[in-house]
Amino acid sequence: MPSASRKAAKLSLDSELLAQARELEENAEAIRAHNEYFARHGLVLEKYRMF
Repeated sequence: MPSASRKAAKLSLDSELLAQARELEENAEAIRAHNEYFARHGLVLEKYRMF
């Protein structure tokens, strides 16, 4: 099977979007721990939710 040829492309990213992606990457461990905690223990006021 022949390999597809690749061409270089110039792309631009919104600087704010790039900053948000970096922040998520830097905080990935804290986000994972936070989600894991609530998966185990549930929401604090869950009994008062109407849905």
